[in-house]
Amino acid sequence: MKLWGGRFSGETSEIVKQFGDSFLFDCCLLPYDLRANAAHARMLGHCGILKEEDAEKIASTLEKILLEFEQGKVSPEGPFEDVHSFVEAKLAEDLPSLAGNLRIARSRNDLVAADLRLFLKEAIGQVARAVILLQEVLLCLARDHKDVALPGYTHLQHAQPILLSHHLLAYFQMLNRDLSRFAQALAETDVSPLGAGALGGTSWPIDPEYTAQLLGFSRVFENSLDAVSDRDFVIQFHGAASILAMHLSRFSEELILWSTAEFGFIELADEMCTGSSLMPQKKNPDLPELVRGKSGRVFGNLMGVLTVMKALPLAYNKDLQEDKESLFDTVDTVLGCLDAMRAVLSSVKVNKKRMETNLSPFLVATDLADELVKAGHKFSEAHELVGKMVQYCLDHGKRLTRLSPDELSRFSPNAGSLKPGKLTPRASLARKGSRGSTRMGSVEDGIKNAEVILRKNQKTWES
Repeated sequence: MKLWGGRFSGETSEIVKQFGDSFLFDCCLLPYDLRANAAHARMLGHCGILKEEDAEKIASTLEKILLEFEQGKVSPEGPFEDVHSFVEAKLAEDLPSLAGNLRIARSRNDLVAADLRLFLKEAIGQVARAVILLQEVLLCLARDHKDVALPGYTHLQHAQPILLSHHLLAYFQMLNRDLSRFAQALAETDVSPLGAGALGGTSWPIDPEYTAQLLGFSRVFENSLDAVSDRDFVIQFHGAASILAMHLSRFSEELILWSTAEFGFIELADEMCTGSSLMPQKKNPDLPELVRGKSGRVFGNLMGVLTVMKALPLAYNKDLQEDKESLFDTVDTVLGCLDAMRAVLSSVKVNKKRMETNLSPFLVATDLADELVKAGHKFSEAHELVGKMVQYCLDHGKRLTRLSPDELSRFSPNAGSLKPGKLTPRASLARKGSRGSTRMGSVEDGIKNAEVILRKNQKTWES
C-alpha cells in the first residue's frame, strides 16, 4: 500500500523499492506507530475534526492490532514501504471507509519522529535500569572486599597502594555520571512532535498538547520545522551510550589483564569463559573481550548518525532513514554489554593473596618523600632524593623500606632519622586522610554514599 502516488504517471522502479524501502528494519517501531496513531485519532475526535465515534473506532482498531501484535497474532511483514504504510493497510482491512482520514493534520515526518522518541524513551529506561543493576554488583563487591589491597597503577606501572573497594567505587561513580547523561538524553527525547505536520504546521484546529498527554510526553514542540528536522536527541543518546561503552571497555581491559597468569588478581568463573579448539589448557575471557570490542561498534554508530546529519538542509530528507538501524543496534549492544559485565562480576573470584603479594615496597616512595618534607626538605628536593634511593635499591638489590640509617644519611643528613621500615603499603593506605581517598575510613564513607546514590537511582528509574 502506497501513501502517495497521484502525482506520478508510472509505477515505481524496483530499484527504488529495494534501495529505499525501510520496512525491513523500521518494523521495530510498530508498537510505537500504533500508539502514536491512536493518540492522533483521538485528538482529531477531541477537536471535532472527526466525529468522536469515528475517531474512537480508528483508535480502538489500532489498539486491537497492537494487542494482536503483542500476542504474536500479527507479524510486521509484507511488501510495504515502511511501518506507516503497513499500519494504514492493516487499519484499512477493518475500517476501509475511515482509515484514509488518519492522515488529516499528520505527516509521516512528525509521525516517525514521534515513533522514534517513544521508542527511545523506553530504551533509555531499559539501559538506565541495567546500569543500576551493574552498580549493585559493584557495590556488593566493594563491600565484600573492603579491606583487600593491591597495587594502584599509572602507565601500567606500580604507583601507590590502593584498596580494591576504592577501585570498584571509581567505576560506580563513572556509571553514576553515565546515568546523569541518560537522564539528560531522556529529558530532550521527552518532547512530542505530533502536530508539526510535514514541516510548517497545519490549518486544522488541532490540540498537540492533548496528543502529548495521551502518549505520556512531558511537553510539546515549539517549532514545527525543528520538530521534524532534527535528530539531536538521538545523537545525545548515542553520546551517552558511547561514554558508557568506553567505561565498560576500560573495566573489561582491567578484568582481562587481572585474569592473566602474569597478574593472577582474579579468576573468572568457568561458566563465563570459553576454551581453545587446539590448546587444552586455555580459559579465555571472551565476555570482557567482546565488551571491549563492541565499544568500537557503539562509537561507530555515533559517528554514523553525526555524519548523516552534518549537512542536511531543513526539513525532512530521506537521509534521516539512516538514523534508525544504528540506534537500534546501539541499544541492543549496550544492553548486551551491561548484562555480560554483570554476569562476569557476579561470579568473579578475587585472589586477595596474589594482590597483596604484589604490593612492592617501592609503592611507598611518595610517603617517604613526604617524610623528608616534614624533616625540612622542599618537596622537589625530597622527590629527587627518593628517586636516587630507588635507583640505589635497584642497583644493590635492596628494599626501599629496609635501608639502614647509614644508607639513608648518604642521601641527606635529614634522612638518617627516618624509619622507612614503618612505611608499609598498609601504613601508606592508613595515612591517606583526604576526601575521597583510598584510606579505609574514606572508602567506608564512599560505600555509604554509594548506597544512598543507589537507592536514589532505583527510585528515579523504577519501571
